[in-house]
Amino acid sequence: MPSLHFDVIIAGCGPTGAMLAAELRLHDVRVLVLEKETEPASYVRIVGLHIRSIELMAMRGLLERILERGRRRPAGAYFAAIDKPAPEGLASAYAYLLGIPQPVIVRLLEEHAIALGAQVRHGCAVTGVAQDDDGVTVELAGGERLRSRYLVGCDGGRSTVRKLLGVAFPGEPSRNETLMGEMEAAAPQEEIAAKVTELRETDRRFSLTPAGVGVYRVVIPTAGVSDRATPPTLEDFRRQLRAVAGTDFGVHSPRWLSRFGDATRLAERYRVGRVLLAGDAAHIHPPIGGQGLNLGVQDAVNLGWKLAAQVRGWAPETLLDTYHAERHPVAEAVLDNTRAQMELLSTGPGPRAVRRLLTELMDIEEVNRRLTEKISAIGIRYDLGDGPDLLGRRMPDLDLKQGNLYGLLHRGRGLLLDRTERLTAGGWSDRVDHLADPTAALDAPCVLLRPDGHVAWVGDDQRDLDAHLSRWFGEPSD
Repeated sequence: MPSLHFDVIIAGCGPTGAMLAAELRLHDVRVLVLEKETEPASYVRIVGLHIRSIELMAMRGLLERILERGRRRPAGAYFAAIDKPAPEGLASAYAYLLGIPQPVIVRLLEEHAIALGAQVRHGCAVTGVAQDDDGVTVELAGGERLRSRYLVGCDGGRSTVRKLLGVAFPGEPSRNETLMGEMEAAAPQEEIAAKVTELRETDRRFSLTPAGVGVYRVVIPTAGVSDRATPPTLEDFRRQLRAVAGTDFGVHSPRWLSRFGDATRLAERYRVGRVLLAGDAAHIHPPIGGQGLNLGVQDAVNLGWKLAAQVRGWAPETLLDTYHAERHPVAEAVLDNTRAQMELLSTGPGPRAVRRLLTELMDIEEVNRRLTEKISAIGIRYDLGDGPDLLGRRMPDLDLKQGNLYGLLHRGRGLLLDRTERLTAGGWSDRVDHLADPTAALDAPCVLLRPDGHVAWVGDDQRDLDAHLSRWFGEPSD
């Protein structure tokens, strides 16, 4: 058996795996990331970072470099592409959608992880996993065997790690798929715009959106499911365009072509002993609402500090189990809202009638706000027991006397934000920072923030605080 060379091995260096590696390195965990692909994806799909993910990037000091490569868009029309503006007064300093090419965000997160000391190996496919009381043995395609204390599968919807674990992945298989790509079109822009407007009256899934001079991003729903391992061809797009629109608009010179299905599945368990799952390895769903990448990155930030605490030896006994307890219900809710959105995009008279009704209801501010908070993940409240409404929720960025709140979370530590100026982090000061600021715009005397920015305690009593510090950050240091 090989010796333990790493604390954590991560299978998959997509956004989830790269973010998790960086989170672990903030706590000096020895991390190896194994990515089976040797080169980045050839297609350049634009993905959207929603409000909560943008907040997490700000918490880790990543937002400025991401903003340089992304494009801000208004925070509205999230839910089933119903064209409504964002509600007023969203409780975030980052109330926008950030569009960015997926290869760019993957590269930025991987560079961030490497800069923090993570090792990344490309062209390494995991083929075997065996665990015992002391660690996990990972076998690679070439026969090499590696040993670590923990393994996290961030290796996508067809996760090898999940399959090797034997974790069930119940849900619905793909019934239909969508072609997506970027290509040039010979037809006049006015003709294309008029036809798209006509078709979207009955099918909101169809679009040809300008993506440059003479270039269009094409999205075409199709009936049935093809072999996902076989990439679509330009002729597939032309044929489907003729079937749907009566013309192929003279499309040519594709930049990239892809297809995705509408399968919806959720892993029964996120942890089996020393092996965990995150991102698409744990949950898949249609991309409507643009939540997939965001859900995975948020998994990583929830898991990172907990797994690091386990490795470093200060984790309370049940801390690592809170990863599944908190994130599994969040994924269930995302799967449900994507199911609902797909129904609202159906072309039958019943779904169209429900869509018209919901469009009307979204003129009610509270309805619009609830759906926006759901898609952007700022409405999440983890069940941390009885307490004020703030308990379990994420803390928005605040202006403080020492700058802004998120600027104090770059190191991935807990934070005691104290308006009373009489509390202390005491024996937990090696894991929890303390800021006494009576001027903080906070509707509470004091809050204890976890490294993921969620509120773990609200109050003003030192003894009660100490109990919650023990609950989340283990025993105090001597």
